[in-house]
Amino acid sequence: MLPVWLLGVLLIGYSLFQTVTTAGSEEAQGSPFVNSSVREAIRLVNRADRKTRDRDSVKQKLLRRSASFKELMVLFNQPTAETRTGIRSAENMQAALNLIQRRAHHVHKRSLNISDVQSNNDLSHILQTSGCSPLTKLPVCTEETEFYRTINGQCNNRNNPLLGAAFTPLKRWLAPEYEDGITIPRGSKKGLLYSGFPLPLVRHVSNKIRNFLNYETPLDFKYSQFLMQWGQWIDHDLSLTLMSGKGDVDCGTSCSKEAPCFPIEIPQDDHRIMDPNGCLSFFRSAPACVTRQSAKRFGNLHTREQLNGITAFIDGSMVYGSTKAQANLLRDQTSNLGRLRVNEAFTDNGLEHLPFMNVSMNPCAQSRCQTVDDDHPDIPCFIAGDKRANEHIRVTVLHTIFVREHNRLARELKKLNPHWSGERIYQEARKIIAAIHQIITYRDYLPKIIGPRAMRKYLPKYRSYNSSIDPSIKNAFATAAFRFGHGTIHAIVPRLNESYKEHHKFPNLLLRNSFFTPGKLIYQGGIDPFLRGLIRYPNKLMKQDIVLVNDLYDHLFENVSQVADDLASLNMQRGRDHGLPGYNSWRRFCGLSAPKNEEEFSKVLKNPTVANNLIKLYGTPENIDLWLAGIIEPFVKRGRVGQLFACLIGKQFQELRDGDRFWHEQKNIFSKEQHQTLLRVSLARIICDNSKIEFLPIDVFVLNPFLNCRWIPKINLNFWKDVM
Repeated sequence: MLPVWLLGVLLIGYSLFQTVTTAGSEEAQGSPFVNSSVREAIRLVNRADRKTRDRDSVKQKLLRRSASFKELMVLFNQPTAETRTGIRSAENMQAALNLIQRRAHHVHKRSLNISDVQSNNDLSHILQTSGCSPLTKLPVCTEETEFYRTINGQCNNRNNPLLGAAFTPLKRWLAPEYEDGITIPRGSKKGLLYSGFPLPLVRHVSNKIRNFLNYETPLDFKYSQFLMQWGQWIDHDLSLTLMSGKGDVDCGTSCSKEAPCFPIEIPQDDHRIMDPNGCLSFFRSAPACVTRQSAKRFGNLHTREQLNGITAFIDGSMVYGSTKAQANLLRDQTSNLGRLRVNEAFTDNGLEHLPFMNVSMNPCAQSRCQTVDDDHPDIPCFIAGDKRANEHIRVTVLHTIFVREHNRLARELKKLNPHWSGERIYQEARKIIAAIHQIITYRDYLPKIIGPRAMRKYLPKYRSYNSSIDPSIKNAFATAAFRFGHGTIHAIVPRLNESYKEHHKFPNLLLRNSFFTPGKLIYQGGIDPFLRGLIRYPNKLMKQDIVLVNDLYDHLFENVSQVADDLASLNMQRGRDHGLPGYNSWRRFCGLSAPKNEEEFSKVLKNPTVANNLIKLYGTPENIDLWLAGIIEPFVKRGRVGQLFACLIGKQFQELRDGDRFWHEQKNIFSKEQHQTLLRVSLARIICDNSKIEFLPIDVFVLNPFLNCRWIPKINLNFWKDVM
């Protein structure tokens, strides 16, 4: 039976719908099958136990007492007010479709498919009843959207204005696989078999792959830690999976699988968490409102899809935000100069810091690793275009660099064009920032990751924008493939002085002590020591027997949490939450061999020991969680991922490029002279212009000899000067 709260909201939505539509109107009514299902929902609500439902929300709890970390994370990762209503509407719609599905099964002895919603009126009826109708309505694309990107990504594709927009579903290359075919993640019910074998607990898998390793961290002596950090930075430009909107449930206090919780169960022999009946907290991702068009490819309406809370495009959304409200909050409204807000209380040796978040409580203020000593007050979280700006201090560093770069561009553009309005300056600087990210990512980053063969296959020379390509982020990319970088994170966060030696006053940090710690940028030397560490220290080398460093297995967020999280478990549980098929389905999708047994799997991995260990856990390669199987494949030639992830990453970045109407190489986006000078950009130059660093490699992703900043090319902004 559906949770009463969902049915209650559905009833309210239905009643509101009845009051705002004409009684008996043919357009307002669905088919008898759909209408009878809604009536059944009402009947169930009327029969339901009417116990009190006014449990305190997380926010109200915070006002009464000290919050647990899990409660803080609920508050911190909840969608904004603009999107919260939409998530609740999507949950209502899913409840209605699930009820129709059950009636189809019990009454008609068959599963629901798209033909069961017999007319557009049926779907309109469900959309309006649930509250999804306004969210799935196509926006009107005005003339202004011809020249600059919208902040929410709408109208990039003028034929289909929601493609790639914020708050639209993650798309799929393969149909989802849920335990019930609708929404329940695989592995939820004990005893079920998949390809003849049960799915292991993700924490059990995490413990076993950790036991494969020794604790000598392998180093990648070719690439710096900046390669890893840029991957995370770009990931935050592409996808943000929002948490389910039911804020009155605390998934951190029990092992209940009540929505929206999907707890990570602790195995009996767990080495760290001794309570065999305990769980690690896990909130399911928010569902998306479903339309006939979004369901058409896989032929059903009822399976759960997840939301992307930000724009899909490489557009600098982590700098500017993906909603109008967020963008306006980040802009300097005190002048008409087109700049972004900066911190009013602190500077970094005269350079700008990010502004503070205006909330009374947040994870940063509760971090046990926040400041040097008790003489410093707690520093709140910074605010930026992406919610994750404070999760790790080096992400905060990149946010700081690009806010400074936007404001530097804005100042220069104003000097060149004093007559430009603040809006024009803001949009032109934002346009340049987006192009910078595209160029660095495709020219300097991706070839090092997916290798030259995949680059030739998926990203040959750019031709032109193709409006038939869907640039939306694909679920498998966001949930598994582009999380490969977790295997390249080192346990040491280096802080270096001007000579690129460990800072005598502010020494290197352990990774576990670098989450939610903005105070270290305010009181401990600013961003430059962290930038030098990213430039000078080698990446961790991803190896099959050393998947993650121990700080990510046993110490994730422990500085703000009573029980540390486990990143490997989180990644695999998220894949199941999203209904991602197993390893071999994706190998077949990419045209690769699908190993049937341990012998064939050993050949794919080129490692019989690891293959044997995984077969013992999963029984068959068919069942292995995509993130785990993909991350342990041997590297492609001159790359840092295996064949499968080179395919999925290459395909996604091909779609992002060719399906973006504002791509920097597209005709009429920049003048010929502007585009030629933009190609001179480098991340090294951005650092030179926005820090006190004077010596660094021209390609900061590579452990190369250093140059003085004066030898590193600049963008010539004179090509943006209007001819009066």
